[in-house]
This record gives sequence, structure tokens and C-alpha cells, in this order.
Amino acid sequence: MPGRILIVEDEREMRALLEKGLARRGFEPHAFGAADEALRHLESEDFDAVLTDLRMPGMDGLGLCERIVLNRPDIPVVVVTAFGSMETAVAAIRAGAYDFITKPIDVDALVLVLERAVGHRALRQEVRRLREALGRQQDDSGVVGESPALKQAYALIDRVADVDATVLITGESGTGKEVAARALHARGRRKDGPFVAINCAAMPEPLLESELFGHAKGAFTDAKAPRAGLFVKAHGGTLFLDEVGELPLTLQPKLLRALQERVVRPVGGDTEVPFDARIVAATNRDLELAVEEDRFREDLYYRLNVIGIELPPLRARGNDVLLLSQRFIEQFATRTGKRVVGLSPAAAQRLLAYGWPGNVRELQNCIERAVALTSFEQLTVDDLPERVRNYSSPRVVPENTDASELVTLEELERRYIHRVLEAVGGSRTLAARILGVDRKTLYRKLERGEPGDKDSKEPLRKA
Repeated sequence: MPGRILIVEDEREMRALLEKGLARRGFEPHAFGAADEALRHLESEDFDAVLTDLRMPGMDGLGLCERIVLNRPDIPVVVVTAFGSMETAVAAIRAGAYDFITKPIDVDALVLVLERAVGHRALRQEVRRLREALGRQQDDSGVVGESPALKQAYALIDRVADVDATVLITGESGTGKEVAARALHARGRRKDGPFVAINCAAMPEPLLESELFGHAKGAFTDAKAPRAGLFVKAHGGTLFLDEVGELPLTLQPKLLRALQERVVRPVGGDTEVPFDARIVAATNRDLELAVEEDRFREDLYYRLNVIGIELPPLRARGNDVLLLSQRFIEQFATRTGKRVVGLSPAAAQRLLAYGWPGNVRELQNCIERAVALTSFEQLTVDDLPERVRNYSSPRVVPENTDASELVTLEELERRYIHRVLEAVGGSRTLAARILGVDRKTLYRKLERGEPGDKDSKEPLRKA
């Protein structure tokens, strides 16, 4: 990671060697012979890191380090100390230095230290920028994010907010489908009406039918009075059917009729009741596959999917991970009364590297745990769960060149298919789209695993 490096070295030959060595490796070095001169340039110019010798006439490296930490704490300082002078190195770290390197200088080792320092500063700047962006966001629906993928989804929400057509929101579990549904309601002309939500997977079939469509007096035991269903209760507003892919087959025709005719018949009733509510459904299931497998009615699928909105997984949203983390830190710090204000750069780096299979919900749980455990004003790597601390992205092909580690094209293809499936949360429809094949071809390739191949026989989620 190239960057502008301020070099402070009183020896002319060493100054020239450092300048030349760093320039060859892509850095933009600016060398000065005295600390006072370097400080004057820091007042008017920006640098990504400072490299300074400790022993210099006039203001020494320790004094320079302390001044920079006081006035420009955003710029990391790397100090150069004589070999074996650990006491001086420790003093430099206590003065606020980012790191130190010993003489004689190994340029390759110096480059690694400076790359880390420049990356550290860039990450701190990004965390600060996202914190400021979070402070500017005023979306009452709770939407947090700046990534192109999320903006595209919410641009579609804005376009269809005032349209009464049924909307189907798809996405992996934890991607914020209910937040999107509430945003759709809040931005539309029905915003002053009720927002009524139900999870179709959260209750048994008889109770679900009664909740949705209502029941007449005496329809079943304990039905001592008639009760309106959620379709009617959502009159003038929005009815959100979460996990609609889990709706029992026996209830699907009744839902289809309600969507087509805009009337419902309560359980045990003999009259139909009209309703006026916008229907928004959501699922993390592959409904096209469910239709093919006769687990979901095709006509109901098309009736629900008049307008489709697909929410991106968190791993496809880039720095939104940090933006969301800052929002959760502020929420949980307020709730617990702890003074936690943000993330350390190292913790931010681990959060960005992790794959987040549980999406925003998993991130929220991770930050809640970290805020509860931390003893500092910034969350550190040690505050994060072990799976996040130690995460490393799986590789499709080994990096070494040992011939015994190389695999056949068929095995390479199988590994890549499984890697794509993992990346999209098991959605075969989305995986087929990414791979550029139709779903039948994908199914055939998945079924072609060799006997005894553990990976090829692992069950795959169809969501």
C-alpha cells in the first residue's frame, strides 16, 4: 500500500538511501534533516506515516514523536533505534510511536512496517468517515448503509413505495428483510396506516389460519367471540408476511384467493370480508425451486412476486460492516451505560475480513457481546468472538506449486461450485446465475460427486 512518508534523518547518506529505497517500492518519500523542519511541513501537508531516527541534534526522535502524537494523532510514527537498545524502543512506544525498527535497517522489513502503518491510518480514517456518515443518516426506518448493492435495492423501494402492487423481498436470513418492508411502508402513501407483521413459520397451521383470516364465533374451542384477522387489521396500511416460503400447502390456496379477490373468509364463517392493505412478503427460501419440487404453488409465487426486491448479503456490502458496527456500538453502549465509542483499526480489519454467514443479525450479536466484554473505549480484536478473530477465507486452489497438491479440472470445478454456493448462502438459483449455467446443469454437476467424497455429499441449503 503506497503512501506519502515523511523521513526525518540527520545523516545525509542514510537519508538518501531511505529515500531511494522507499521510492523504488512505490512510496512517495519526503526527507528532512531536522525535526523542526519536518514539523513545519506537517503543519501544511498531509503524510500517511512518519519515519524518524531517535538520536538527532536538537529535538530528538522521542520529542518529535510526542509532538506528532499531540498535534497529529492520525499519523503513525515509526522510529529507528540502534540494535539492542530495547529501552529506547520501549520509551518510543510509550511516547506514542506506532512501531520501531532497529539498525542496520533491512529495507524489506521497513517496507512491511510502513505498509502496516499506512494501512492502519487508512482504516482509522475510514472508521471515522463512517462514523460521521452514520451521524448524518436520518432514515427513520433504521436503514444503515452506503454500499452500491444496498442503494440499488432501496432505490427500487423508493420507486415502488406508492404503488399498491404486491412485493416479494428475498435475501438470506439476517439481511434485514423486515427493515426493508418497514422502509417500503414508511416511504409510501400508506405510511399513516398500520404496519402489521406476522412470521408464517412461527406458529402451527390452525393458529396461523386464524391469525391471518380471523375466525367466527364458535369456530373452534375457546372461540367465544368473532375475531378479525391480520388482513383486516392491516386495513389502510401494510401486511408483512415474513417467511412466506414456510406457509403450509393447505393454506396457500386461501392466501392466493385473498390476494386475487381482496377479500378473506374467517375460519368458521360463511361471509367474506373485504380488506384494503398492501401485501409485502419475504422469504429466505428459493421459491422457484420450491415450485419445481411442488412445495409451493406456482400461481401463488407469481401473485406474490409482482415486484421482486433482492437484498444483498452483508459480505457483499463492503464497508457497510463498519457503518453498521458503529450504529450497534452506540446502541449497546447507551443501553449498558458503558463508554464505548468505536472500533480499533485491528478490530475493524477483522470485521471486514469475516464472511458473516448470519448477516446483519450475526454482526449485531457480535457487537452486543463485544460491548459487554470490553474494558476499553474502543472494541479490540480480543473482544470479538473466536470465529471472527481467527477467520480466514477458504481457498479454491492451494497456493503452493507442489505437483502432488494439484487437482483435476473436474475437482477444481466442484470446489469452485461449492465455494460459490457458500458465498451466496446456498441459493442454487443465484449460484447458477453467477456460474453462467442453468439450474438443471448445476444440479447435475452437484450430483456428480465421486463416491466417498465427503464434501460432495454434504447437504446444501436451498435458501
